[in-house]
Amino acid sequence: MMQEKDMVNDVLSMLKNSIAGYAHIIAEAGNEQFRQTAQQMRDGDEKCQYDLFKIAQAKGYYMPAQAASPNDIQNVKSQVSG
Repeated sequence: MMQEKDMVNDVLSMLKNSIAGYAHIIAEAGNEQFRQTAQQMRDGDEKCQYDLFKIAQAKGYYMPAQAASPNDIQNVKSQVSG
């Protein structure tokens, strides 16, 4: 039987994949009404993912990556903008 931690992490992974899929759909959408509907669906998944992430983090099921240092952030900014 799956443990709660495994189920939560599976759903988090599924939601992240779903959100990425919506990005592709939205980028290709030519119909404005369809595009807005896909954006609303993406927004709902993003909210659900973040709410579940906060629960998982509070329970110790999910540990985010260590925060980047200001120097690392500046290096990425330099690479992207220049």
